[in-house]
Amino acid sequence: MAVITPALISALFTGYNANFEAGKSEAQPQFSKIATVIKSTTASNTYGWLGKFPSLAKWIGDRNIQSMKAHGYTIINEDYESTVGVDRNDIEDDNLGIYAPIFKEMGRAAAIHPDEECFPLLSAGFTTACYDGQFFFDTDHPVNPEADGSGVDVSVANVVVDGGYVGEPWFLLDTSKAIKPIIFQERKKPALISMTKTDDEAVFMSKQFRYGVDCRDKAGFGFWQMAFANKRTLNADNLWDCIAKMRAFTADGGRKLAIKPTLLVVPPSLEKLATRLMERELDANSSNELKGRLEILVADYI
Repeated sequence: MAVITPALISALFTGYNANFEAGKSEAQPQFSKIATVIKSTTASNTYGWLGKFPSLAKWIGDRNIQSMKAHGYTIINEDYESTVGVDRNDIEDDNLGIYAPIFKEMGRAAAIHPDEECFPLLSAGFTTACYDGQFFFDTDHPVNPEADGSGVDVSVANVVVDGGYVGEPWFLLDTSKAIKPIIFQERKKPALISMTKTDDEAVFMSKQFRYGVDCRDKAGFGFWQMAFANKRTLNADNLWDCIAKMRAFTADGGRKLAIKPTLLVVPPSLEKLATRLMERELDANSSNELKGRLEILVADYI
């Protein structure tokens, strides 16, 4: 029987932390493809600059200082945790191998946690507001034709819904710019911590040494102009239509945004169809003009 000493407890944490880090390193999170990571130092961040794409203009006289619109779009950080209890008897009986896979899986879960926050936002975008007060995917995003905001807003759509379509939605994104369509706000990264003092209440009352991971973060929406949602058949014509609509997006005042769709995001149910559209050499006995045009991302957590 193993004798529980501070050295043994320290060695256990070192081993479990190695398992945890191994799980993190082996995971393959996808969120960085669609989300910009914003470091947070407070309970929440307000993104007043959303809605204003910076640009350069000819310098004549004094600088033209463009005030950021006070949209007041705020992302509030939330807490997340996972905890494992190691039975004291397992330590005394040297039966610790059973916990290694658990801590490795905890590390994997920590690594893909941002995926579980970011990708569901795409599906939620049909019914969740973004910085301009409209749903992120909407037919009525207001764009003012005058740079000074004096004109009448024009409604712009970044979604097409076919009422007869019964499949899952798919998404086209421009991820080529500094700000991606989704924001992942990171307040505290996940790290393994422990409560393993022999006089700890949980050890005394329940014979459990506790190990846990916690983090603080939250995902939110960036520029709606960089994303387009589709509840219609995924085919070449609809893809080109989607590309054309995104390429035509403008900022207030009619300034071209040069949106360049780069990423086709699909659920697993559309993986085969998306792969055929993007990667086959021939399309109806002619060369496939979409081959290599877009990167495919099959999202596990849409």
